[in-house]
This record gives sequence, structure tokens and C-alpha cells, in this order.
Amino acid sequence: MPTSNLRTFRWLTLASLAGLAIVACGSSVDPEIASPNLTQTSVQESGLPSQLSSFAEPEPSWTVISEEIDLELATPDLGVGVQRFGVVLSDDFGLIKFPIVNLTANHFPNGYDAAPNAEIETSALARFFLFPFGTRGIHSTDLEFDRSGLWSVSADIPRPDGSTAHVEVRFPVAEKAHSVTVGQPAPASESRTISSTGDIAILTTGSHRDPDLYQHSIAEALERDRPLLIVFASPAFCTNAVCGPQVEIASELQDLYGDEIDFVHVDLYENPREIQGDLSKARLTPILDEWGLSSQEWTFIVGADGIVTHRFENFAPKPELIDALDQIVVIG
Repeated sequence: MPTSNLRTFRWLTLASLAGLAIVACGSSVDPEIASPNLTQTSVQESGLPSQLSSFAEPEPSWTVISEEIDLELATPDLGVGVQRFGVVLSDDFGLIKFPIVNLTANHFPNGYDAAPNAEIETSALARFFLFPFGTRGIHSTDLEFDRSGLWSVSADIPRPDGSTAHVEVRFPVAEKAHSVTVGQPAPASESRTISSTGDIAILTTGSHRDPDLYQHSIAEALERDRPLLIVFASPAFCTNAVCGPQVEIASELQDLYGDEIDFVHVDLYENPREIQGDLSKARLTPILDEWGLSSQEWTFIVGADGIVTHRFENFAPKPELIDALDQIVVIG
């Protein structure tokens, strides 16, 4: 809840996890891996935050300024160019679900104590997407950041009494995003498959185990000269407000597009069986380093030529992915 004018959040720190159970993704959780009673306290004791914070170096920071609105930045790995930009908005009454919110981006060449560069101001309409199960949601759009440095994105949110509340998030934009991004070749990672392991249960922490997501490694799929959707996620350990049942969504999309597009899921952890509710034993897959991934959930769409066409940090709602896949099918 909003309690101060200025709050600084560190990317993937305990602040983003506080008060959330490790079973946040609902049906994704495998009861053999994550106990329903595994609370935030036990997550801290297990060493999860230190592992997750090791995804990115250095960790970007972002600051929210608002009297009434809570904002969580869903897409902090931002670089120069057109980027998917997502925020979770809430207030004392819960999730803010306005269908459209106008976002305004400003660049601050001389720091936040000076005025922004008015010539670089851009705006975009962010569409609201409700997550499955109806408890979370995100406003997202594409925003162009034409230079690196300090940026802000702000919005005026209508209030019940007819007034508006201003909310602003400030963050750095790097010359180049930390992760693989649009226009770059997809790394030919040797992700594990059913045929290479002989057991689908060791390929995912989740209880939803769709064999179609583990037929090909990323490297094998890239050799097939077909478009490819890749999900990096650990379903049983989806722990923050911008994480959702991405693997289930990929499975649903595979049913729709599987004749034309390959689908691959890579779990963040190499040893789901050894974890058994104790993340101190967890081993992150080295494939995360190959892709430069630094948060809990990512989805990439790759064209038949092996070039990344779409990049989604944290949860990508099904309508967003369908829009992107339809472009690939038409282009391909």
C-alpha cells in the first residue's frame, strides 16, 4: 500500500517477494517439489533471493514517486530502442484494471533534479491484461528509448472521486539490454529434452508436464528452420507480482500453433527433484547466462531465420503472445 512519496525498489530483491507464497502460480506447483506451506520466511532461509539476484550484474534500480498509487516495473531490463514496457498498478483497493492507461516517457540528460528534455518526450497507450486466475494483471505497451541514461514514465490515474493521481517510475536505460533482445540471433543452447534425459519429471519444477515442450533443444529447434517460442520459467517458484503461469500458456499456444511453430520450455533450475522445497540445493541452468537472463520469467519468439523477433520479460499474457505469433506466421 502507498505509504511514502519516494520508494526505491531493487530488482528481484525481497521487496518484490514480500508477502507472497511460493505457490503463487496455483496449478503450476508440483506438490512433490514445493510444499503448500512453504511461506516467504522459508524462501528467505533457503537462499532464493541470493540466487535470483545473481541473474544480473549489476542490478538495475527503479524508483516510484506517488502519493496514492503503487507501481511495480515488470520490465526493468531496458536498452536503447523500441522495448516492451510493462507496469503493475494498484492502490488501497487492489489492482487497477483500467483497459487503457496513457504512459508518458521522459529523458533526463542532467539528472532528475533538472528538467527533462522536452524534445524527447513520447507517449503510448498501455493496454491492460488480466493474468489467469484473475488475481494479477499488467499494463503493457511498446515504448521507444532512443538513447541511454535516466528516464521516467508517468501516468495520471483516475480516482473514485473524479480526481486523478500522478504516478511516476524512474529508471536507467542501458545502451544495450542485458538479455538477448530483438534483432539478435538466438543462442543455440543445448537445452535438455525428453530424449536426452529419458524423464520429463527432471525437466520442470511444475506439475504441468507437456511433452510437446521438451521434444527439441533450442539448438535442435533452430536447425529446423521454423519459428520458435522459448519460455524460461520455473513454475513451482513463481514468486512475484509480475510472474504467471507462462508454461501453461505455452502449452495452450502449442496446441494452436504447433503445426507451424516449435515450442521449448527451459526450467531455471537443473535439479527439480533435489530441490524438494529446499532451494539451498538448487542449481541454476547455465543457459541463463547464455541468454543474459536476470529475472524469473522470460519468453522469446524467434523467426525461422534464427533472429529474435519478440522479447517478453516476466509474464506475457496470452493475447500479447497471440498477436506476436500471428505476425510470425504471416511473415514466415
